[in-house]
Amino acid sequence: MSFKYYWEDFQVGKRLNLGSTLVTKEDIVLFARSFDPQSFHIDESKGRDSVFGGLIASGWHTCSLVMRLMCDSYLLQSASLGSPGMDNIKWVLPVRPNDTISAFQTTTDKKASKSKPDRGAVKSFYEVMNHRDQLVMTMEGVGFFRCRSTEK
Repeated sequence: MSFKYYWEDFQVGKRLNLGSTLVTKEDIVLFARSFDPQSFHIDESKGRDSVFGGLIASGWHTCSLVMRLMCDSYLLQSASLGSPGMDNIKWVLPVRPNDTISAFQTTTDKKASKSKPDRGAVKSFYEVMNHRDQLVMTMEGVGFFRCRSTEK
């Protein structure tokens, strides 16, 4: 099977625009009811009375939205072998109803595997901005990708 992105296609320092998505009040409440039912995620009046001054999206919701943008922009077109996880997730500012968030991936490092020459690791830094150009979230992660040079 041929993919658009292999390990070789990731260049250290290159920043990729992953796209944007609108975050609606309904989406915030639906996600929170299922996965993070804290009052400021599911109840507008309690959100107004909280330190946030209004309803906000769960940070985990924001992570999930960014995962979808990652999939749509490059992962589903790549020779991805998965990831051991994300590090240093920081929710800098709340995501609010009707915010449009945009995500960006920058390759910060890459290494070929010494024990498995058909693959390599790509270290990435992710930034998420709202439509007011404010940073709302950052995170780091590692992904494993097959090498084009060893694809059969």
